[in-house]
Amino acid sequence: MAKKEVKTDLWVYELLKEAGIKLSAQGCEIKEIDEALKTASKSKTGNAGYPEYCGVVKDFILVIEDKPTLDKHIFLNEKGVIDTDNVTVIKDYAVNGALHYAYHLINNTSFKKVIGFGVSGSEKRHKITPFFLNERADLYSLNDVETFISFNEDNIDEYYRCEILQEPTDVEKTTEEILKDASTLHEDLRSYGQLTTEQKPLIVSGIMLALREIEYKNFSIDNLVGDTTITDGQKIYDAIRANLNRANVTPDTKRDKLLSQFSVIKDNTKINTIEETLKKTPLRHYTEFLYKSIFKNIKYANSAEDYLGRFYGEFMSYSGGDGQSLGIVLTPKHITELFCDLANLKPTDKVFDPCCGTAGFLIASMHKMIKLAGNDDVQIRKIKKEQLFGIELQAYMYTIATTNMILRGDGNSNLHNWDFLKQNPAQLQLKGYTVGMMNPPYSQGTKADSSLYEINFTEHLLDSLTEGARAVVIIPQSSVTGKTNEEKSIKKNILKHHTLEGVITLHKDTFYRVGVNTCIAVFTAHIPHNKKHICKFINFEDDGFVVAKHVGLVETPSAKDKRQHLLDVWFGRTEADTKFCVKTTIEAEDEWLHSFYYFNDEIPTDKEFENTMADYLTFEFNMMTHGRGYLFEEKGGIDE
Repeated sequence: MAKKEVKTDLWVYELLKEAGIKLSAQGCEIKEIDEALKTASKSKTGNAGYPEYCGVVKDFILVIEDKPTLDKHIFLNEKGVIDTDNVTVIKDYAVNGALHYAYHLINNTSFKKVIGFGVSGSEKRHKITPFFLNERADLYSLNDVETFISFNEDNIDEYYRCEILQEPTDVEKTTEEILKDASTLHEDLRSYGQLTTEQKPLIVSGIMLALREIEYKNFSIDNLVGDTTITDGQKIYDAIRANLNRANVTPDTKRDKLLSQFSVIKDNTKINTIEETLKKTPLRHYTEFLYKSIFKNIKYANSAEDYLGRFYGEFMSYSGGDGQSLGIVLTPKHITELFCDLANLKPTDKVFDPCCGTAGFLIASMHKMIKLAGNDDVQIRKIKKEQLFGIELQAYMYTIATTNMILRGDGNSNLHNWDFLKQNPAQLQLKGYTVGMMNPPYSQGTKADSSLYEINFTEHLLDSLTEGARAVVIIPQSSVTGKTNEEKSIKKNILKHHTLEGVITLHKDTFYRVGVNTCIAVFTAHIPHNKKHICKFINFEDDGFVVAKHVGLVETPSAKDKRQHLLDVWFGRTEADTKFCVKTTIEAEDEWLHSFYYFNDEIPTDKEFENTMADYLTFEFNMMTHGRGYLFEEKGGIDE
């Protein structure tokens, strides 16, 4: 038993180390806490007692007790309350022991907040149960976690506000603000401009570029006075052209293509004519709104860039500009960021997205690689100018993607308004792409045109990458099951030339309101799949995101914990039971999903076995009392 406890102690230590939390073992470096523990004996004798780990993060005491087996996790008394009166129970059960120490510390130190943890089991099968005590010793039960990531210095305040105080998160508030702005602007674009679905996001993109010229005194909102000679639209259009030149968008053909998309701003008569109720042109109204609600409060760096990305996504989704009729589904920010982690991005990678939409994957990749580059300005410039590549078929989406990249300081983006499937993958391969990311058009393929199947886009991407490149794609789950003969054939051909590393099943509302169940598939390009290669199939439906009324999919504090656990399992830093991850060899004919390979490998506890036997005996007795005892009679021997 002692040996098993040491093994659990070491595993907990590794979890704390990964989360960046430094706690003391069997004591505490903080004198006040260490003094209190000198009278904290579990036997309640007034002697010393020390939890497995104890320490302070910000103004929270963290205390951990662990046990090597799950049956010693928690003990509730007859009232259903965690028992801290019975000395034997305190000694034997993880949560009960942790709560004993937490009560002692809250009553014998000046600290006002204690978060305790009962940890039981092993790396593969375990429970981590947190709880909170305030200065009045009020106990708050909290949801189980998989890691300690939520309790480090960067995250513990947010966890406290959201999980314990039940206050809305900053992300939720920001999302509500974005939805409100998107709704207001969409309504004004519709009411005052009668603009089409494609024109609405182009108007927003163009005005955002024009507003950048204010810094150079080359544009002023005050000059939008509704002239008929030089219209407001012409003034905005001229500012857009100046900003594209300033951003060094080349070649001229690319700049001209972008300007042709923005021509609606100067050519649409209705938005350039003074509107009676507004007493100004709709264009000036839109420009004032964007300047006040977005541009004025945003500096194009760090989290502000994320705000812009979310605004585009929410606005276009609201306005219908996400192109769902064309199968275009904008990827949520938390998924684009997860792609960067799954691809294990390096600051030297060349990232390629052949269906780039509004450039969400490229923006997330740029952020990640710049962060990894640290203070290397030369590398950062190279990342922006030479390491991000994209293709987008729809002209208006291509324009928005380019604008989005310019707003993020990458004016010379390697974006092209092409049809990806018509590009020769052998020629694309010469570009040296080391990472591929893609969210292809959904539900466009048919038996008559199988080239538009999502799995065909996937194969085309893999063929376009360098040998050993990492490819991460988000596609409908049906794509990896192989519902048609053509898709089955493509799956077989993929394994002939490339390696499948694994598939992650996602939350059913990842694409909220779209109604498609998706998964993430990860490949290594141009290395044939070895039949003995072990793939990972993960069920990540419980990702810490929930659907909030009138808001959509929002992040809860547990999302960081669940994401960290996913990455730990994916990269082999920890084990998980088969409910979460199945590791297995595969065949092309298999359905490449966790649900296909999953088997229940959990050994039932004594209590579960007793309950099952009791249920069976109750059933047998019931059948007998109803004259059906013959169901349980033994059949005849071998002479029958």
